[in-house]
Amino acid sequence: MSVRHGAARTVQSDDGCVSTEAGSRRRSLRPVPEGDSIHHAAVRIRPVLLGGPLERVRTPSPRTAPKRWDRRLADATVERIEARGKHLLIFFAGDLALHSHLRMTGSWAVRRSGERWPRSPRRAWLVLSRGGHDVIEFDGPFLELRTHRQVATDPRLAALGPDICVPGELDVERVLARIRQGDPSRPVGDALLDQRAVAGIGNVWKCEACWAQRVDPTLATQAVDDERIAAMLAWTAPRIQHCAQNGTHLRPKKVYGKDGRPCPRCGTAVVRRGIGDENRPTYWCPGCQR
Repeated sequence: MSVRHGAARTVQSDDGCVSTEAGSRRRSLRPVPEGDSIHHAAVRIRPVLLGGPLERVRTPSPRTAPKRWDRRLADATVERIEARGKHLLIFFAGDLALHSHLRMTGSWAVRRSGERWPRSPRRAWLVLSRGGHDVIEFDGPFLELRTHRQVATDPRLAALGPDICVPGELDVERVLARIRQGDPSRPVGDALLDQRAVAGIGNVWKCEACWAQRVDPTLATQAVDDERIAAMLAWTAPRIQHCAQNGTHLRPKKVYGKDGRPCPRCGTAVVRRGIGDENRPTYWCPGCQR
């Protein structure tokens, strides 16, 4: 399936990957849902859903069918679609909004109506159809239909730090202040994942930013000075923003998922270890990241 955005085309592959048409032939791994995934989902969904009422709403999953969203959203018109860090918000005319967070397992797909879906229909929590296309949310750990006021007062959204996926929003001094307010003994890689400090960075970007700036992600945050943390943020911002607009297939992959392979910079074998409170798999080079 492809959706045209001006002269560019976005392609959804059978395994759920989203990329530009040229990049789709080179991709083999589904992108991890990070901030750029959500922002790019919004880019893909807007041309389909904005501009008029929904033509059909379905809830194939047994987890969402009882909620009767098909009735509540019948003929609803989408007013705007926002991405905030890893949260996707679809606002309807009136007082309803969909609030989605994919965590590690969910995905958004855009397909032509009748085209094969990347996952089983029973795994589709919600299908919004308009203009001959389906917008599908699969396996969403968090998907709720809420009022505009509930979204506006949601403490999780209010607590988000500056969104690194949005050009001009990153306030490095504010991010540093929030990181320093946290546990000084936590690994610096884990601190980069704190959405209250900076919204949008996920595990892939954490690993790649640390590698790019030669920082050992397992070091205690107190052992890494502000200049090195700021350098990781400065390296990440333009790249994650580019992926947010153009597709996650453009993410750098120097060390992520490459444990046991030689570091492209120094040749030392890349290692993998879980770090942080959630034991997130972390990849780095012990030879040149210190």
